[in-house]
Amino acid sequence: MSTTSVPIAPFVRLFGRYLREQGLPVTQQREAVAQVVFGSDAHLSVEEIESILREEGDRIGKATIYRTLDLLVKSKLVEEHDFGEGFKRYEHRLSRQPDHDHLICRECGQVTEFKDPELRRMQERVAREHGFVTSRHKLEIYGLCAPCREAGATLEEQGLTCPIETV
Repeated sequence: MSTTSVPIAPFVRLFGRYLREQGLPVTQQREAVAQVVFGSDAHLSVEEIESILREEGDRIGKATIYRTLDLLVKSKLVEEHDFGEGFKRYEHRLSRQPDHDHLICRECGQVTEFKDPELRRMQERVAREHGFVTSRHKLEIYGLCAPCREAGATLEEQGLTCPIETV
C-alpha cells in the first residue's frame, strides 16, 4: 500500500465536521477508518482497510468499516469504485491529482492512476461540439499490466460477436 505524504489530520477533521453537521457522533472507530483511507494513495478494499487497522492494533468490525465508508462517500470526501472484481474499492478525493483516470489489470487487480492532458483536451472538445458542460469524467481502461503479461497472462475474448457485418 502506498501512503500519502500529505498531512491527513485536516481531512479527518473535515470528515468530523461533516458527521457533526449530519447529527452523527464522531467516534474513534470512524476516525480510524478515515485515517486509513486518507493516509493511502491506493484504491483500498474493505478487507485491506480491515487488515491495516488490525496491524495498527484497532479491532474494528467490517460492518463499522462499511458504514463509515458509506458516510465518507456521502460526504463526497471519498469515491467508491467498482472495477469488476466482485467488491468495491475506495479512494479519497483530496489528492494532488483529483482529475485522473485508471488502468485496471484483469489478472492481478492492480490499479494504476494516470493523467493525460490530451484526454482532457479531447473531453473539452467533444463537450464543446455537443454544447455540453462537463462536471467530471471517469475513464477506466481494463487489460493486462506488464508484469502479468510477462508472466504469461493472456486476455480471454469476452462477450458475444455478431455474425452479421454492420459496416
